[in-house]
Amino acid sequence: MIEEKLTKVKDMSDPMILAIDHVQLAMPPQQEERAREYYRDLLGLQEVPKPEALALRGGCWFQSGRVAVHLGVQEDFVPAKKAHPAFIVSDLDALKKRLESAGYEVIVDTSVPGVKRFHTSDPFGNRLEFIQEGRSFE
Repeated sequence: MIEEKLTKVKDMSDPMILAIDHVQLAMPPQQEERAREYYRDLLGLQEVPKPEALALRGGCWFQSGRVAVHLGVQEDFVPAKKAHPAFIVSDLDALKKRLESAGYEVIVDTSVPGVKRFHTSDPFGNRLEFIQEGRSFE
């Protein structure tokens, strides 16, 4: 049945999915200031206001160019240890030093030849990946 449905998608010249609008990560309640210290102050993302209808839910939104990260409050929060966003950065080595200086563990991953990257966790334990511009999977 699934194979039958998959074969019906033949013309990919007009794809339905064009881009990712944002990445949503969960965070525990009442931790917006910790989120700001990490995503705004350490990673350099700009905080953007949440729409009024969503602001009462808590959390924070951040952006850098076309990259948008939304942190939403989850009452029964559990960090994402496997699923993760991967961000392309202009200076991976400088970011690595900045994170380590702030006390965050950085795990360099050399398992894919030609790809320069590392993993770390945000202050809530969510896994994040950072990749050097020009040395990504593409």
